[in-house]
Amino acid sequence: MFATRVIVSLFHFLFMVVLSGFVIYLTYRTFIKANPDFDMESEIKKGNIAVGLLVGTILFCASQILMAGAESSISMFRLHMLAPTEENSSLLKVGGLICAHLAMSMFLAVVSISVTLRLFGRLTKQMEEGRELQKGNIAVGLLLSSVVLVSSLYVRDGVSALSRALTPQPSIGRIQVLK
Repeated sequence: MFATRVIVSLFHFLFMVVLSGFVIYLTYRTFIKANPDFDMESEIKKGNIAVGLLVGTILFCASQILMAGAESSISMFRLHMLAPTEENSSLLKVGGLICAHLAMSMFLAVVSISVTLRLFGRLTKQMEEGRELQKGNIAVGLLLSSVVLVSSLYVRDGVSALSRALTPQPSIGRIQVLK
């Protein structure tokens, strides 16, 4: 049993290491490509602090949302290893469920952050956030970073609840109270 707990803990550690690299790369690429206003990557290379701040906040917030989905994935794996049953006997099935949870979490992170930024942009049309960011307006970078941060705080809890609800639970059998 001790060896199994160590294996599960090592899996958890390695899973998070790999997941962090994946999230950073995928989120960065997705949001750099998704911005129609200007080339964010070239602005970062030029030293545009406002754009760098926003992209950094997006990376942080997307990782927080994805961690909410990863928690249930780790729970599934731990349950599979420490309390095996006929229902969760296939490691391949557990792996598929973990991938599905992570894909759902990543999708929800990207969509929610994108929608939040676009909605905020529509509500504040006169500010023209994209142009201000491109000019290096740090105040706009801080404002948009705060919008992303606040949004992700709410979305994270929703993703966690959804992910837990979709996690298979073991059956503990029937208990007969009265005959």
